[in-house]
Amino acid sequence: MKENGDLTVQHQTLREKILENIRDAILKGDLNPGERVSEPDIAERYGISRTPIREAFRQLESEGYLTVIPRKGAVVAKHTEKDIEEFYSIKSVLEGYAAQLAAEKMRPKDIDKLETINKRLEKLSKGKDVKTFFRAHNEFHEYFIRAAGNQKLLELIQQLLKKFEYLRIASLSLPGRMDISVQEHKKIIEAFRNNDGHTADLLVRKNAAYGGQVLLQNKNEENEKQNKSGCL
Repeated sequence: MKENGDLTVQHQTLREKILENIRDAILKGDLNPGERVSEPDIAERYGISRTPIREAFRQLESEGYLTVIPRKGAVVAKHTEKDIEEFYSIKSVLEGYAAQLAAEKMRPKDIDKLETINKRLEKLSKGKDVKTFFRAHNEFHEYFIRAAGNQKLLELIQQLLKKFEYLRIASLSLPGRMDISVQEHKKIIEAFRNNDGHTADLLVRKNAAYGGQVLLQNKNEENEKQNKSGCL
């Protein structure tokens, strides 16, 4: 029994390693949109069967990193301007509504919790560990979304955020983005402290919209660079 347990742990550990390596390669630009991610190459590199690789690919597809094409394999997902605009538009409305509901129910201990998380985010924003910042950032948002007390709304937001995880972490990776997020959180906390649902809604919508705007701006700049290099 113990041997089977050890194999399961090893299987999960390898899967997590593959997930992290592919995520990092995509975020750093080592793997570009449309580029094939080779299942055989990864199997040879790690000396493993293809089962954990396929599991990792399915998870990465659910997070918006990869697109798995039948009989062709996995490629790095391409996200259009429309994808980005639509995701952040829906995100802003749903999270804004959650903030409005949460503001009416916020107690002093909830404010303290949000401030504690945001202080941690402020420290993290001074460094380059985007993944740790991203996890704490999720914790901040999930806390007030849960505080809204609407289970169906929570489930909708969680499903949406998981599907577009790549876009969210890519946005936070841009220069200055983490610090701006921390400053916006401070304003949101103040709205919660005042039980001001209208202002909380507006601030959360603004924060989400900004995440999409900087991502679109960066995408346009990258496209311009590629066009210029293609003309040389």
